[in-house]
Amino acid sequence: MGAMNSNFDLDYTLDVLVRLLDTPSPTGFTEAAVALIETEVQALGIKPQRTRKGALTWEVPGTGEGYVTFSGHTDTLGAMVKGIKPGGRLLLSMLGGYDWATVEGEDVRVHTQSGRVITGTVVNIRQSTHVHGAALRDLKREAAVMEVRLDERTESAAETRTLGIGVGDFVSFDARPRVTAAGYIKSRHLDNKAAVAIFLAVTRELMKTPSLKTVAFHVTTYEEVGHGAATGIPPHTDELIAVDMAAVGSGQTSSEHCVTLCVADSGGPYDHALGNRLRAAAASADLDLRVDLYPFYSSDGTAAWRAGGDYPVALIGPGVDASHSYERMHTDALRDTAALMLAYLG
Repeated sequence: MGAMNSNFDLDYTLDVLVRLLDTPSPTGFTEAAVALIETEVQALGIKPQRTRKGALTWEVPGTGEGYVTFSGHTDTLGAMVKGIKPGGRLLLSMLGGYDWATVEGEDVRVHTQSGRVITGTVVNIRQSTHVHGAALRDLKREAAVMEVRLDERTESAAETRTLGIGVGDFVSFDARPRVTAAGYIKSRHLDNKAAVAIFLAVTRELMKTPSLKTVAFHVTTYEEVGHGAATGIPPHTDELIAVDMAAVGSGQTSSEHCVTLCVADSGGPYDHALGNRLRAAAASADLDLRVDLYPFYSSDGTAAWRAGGDYPVALIGPGVDASHSYERMHTDALRDTAALMLAYLG
C-alpha cells in the first residue's frame, strides 16, 4: 500500500459504516441515513448543505485551483407495500434492481405512516417443502409469488390495516452487518454505504492536510432508481468521480481486496483521460488498481452526464462480492479506495 494510506482511520470508517448499514434507507426513505451523515460532517466543523431533492453536499477548500467532486449514494434497495392480501400478508413492489431470489427469507421492517415499525420476513407462497414438495423447487421467484409474513397476529387484510400498514409504506431489508476477524465485512447495502463511510474518512484526512484542489462530496438519495446525481452536483465542478461498489464475479477483474476503476458500464465508456489520471495516481501510491467493465450497471456519474453535466466523469470503488444480495468486501478495499482518492488529490 502507498504512503497516502498510512493515516487512514479504519476503526472510524468501520464504526460509521456499521451505523449507516444499521440505518434503513431504501430509495425514497433516506432521511435517517442522511441525518446521520450530516451529524458526522458537522462534527468535523463543516457545514453541509442539503439539496431540495434531499442529497447532502459538503466541501473542503483547497490551497490552489481546481474543483473535484466525489459522488456516492446512501439510498439502498428496498420495497414498498403494493397491496394487502386477503390473508393479511403483503405484496411488494421493488425499489431498485434485484432478483426476488436474493431477498427470499430476509427479515424486513415495514415503516408505517404513524412511525410504527413492524417486522416481518420475505417468503414465497409455497415456502414449505413438506407441504409443496417439488412445486417449491420449480417455483419461479417473481413479485406475484413473494409476500411479507408479518410478525404480528393477522389473518385478514382488515387486521393488517388495523396495525397501521397501508399501500405505499416503505419496506427495508435488514442489513445484518458483520465484521469478521479476517477483515471481511458482510452486509446488505455495502452498495453504496461503503463509499459514504470512505468519504467521511477522507474528509477527516483532508481537514488535516488539504489538497491543492477544492474537494466536494455529494451524497445522493435516488441512485438505485437511476436519477440520483441528475441534479445537485456543485456548479463549479471541474471533474466528477463517482464512487460506488465494484462488482466482483466470474469474468471480472475486480476483487474484494482492491479498488477498481470502471472504464465503461451500461451507459458507455467513462472519460478516458480522467481514467488515465486515476491510473497514474494508483501507480504512484503503489496500489493494485483493477480495471473493469460492467454491462449491467450504471452510476451517479451516468445520471449526471445524462442530465447534461459538462465535465469529465470517472467511476471507482471498492470490490464487493454478491452485489445486490448479501454482500461482502474486505477492509483492504476500503483502505485502497481511500488511498486512491487521496493520491489523486495529491
